[in-house]
Amino acid sequence: MKLSDTIGLVLKNKDQNRVISVAPDQSVYEAIEKMAEHGIGALLVISNEKLAGILSERDYARKVILLGHSSKDTLVRQIMTSPVVFVSPQHTVDECMAIMTKHRFRHLPVVENDTVVGVVSIGDLVKWIISGQAQTIQELEGYISGAYPR
Repeated sequence: MKLSDTIGLVLKNKDQNRVISVAPDQSVYEAIEKMAEHGIGALLVISNEKLAGILSERDYARKVILLGHSSKDTLVRQIMTSPVVFVSPQHTVDECMAIMTKHRFRHLPVVENDTVVGVVSIGDLVKWIISGQAQTIQELEGYISGAYPR
């Protein structure tokens, strides 16, 4: 569990690697309901089986609430972020963290051969790095105490 590990490896080890999405012509209200139901902060917008955009809680707050619009009367396509920055499964954890930091977002779609294969959040990447550090600490403690290698 290193910074040089691929996002494909991170996706394989996620508790639930599911892609939750909405269509561009659904209401923002439906999208927010789906986010709440699944306990997530962003949804991919899929049209004709292709990634068309991403809708986050930030988009909702800034483009609906602050502008006084109604979430039931606003369509996802009106406020989604598009085009979408995405990565391939071959990108590394380090590269993805740099992309997320540069663009100031917390969710990054993973696309392979024009098909969405997953989404990683900044939380997923932080969890991955912390797990790797914990493993390194455990190995070092074993080495120092003479229990390493066995």
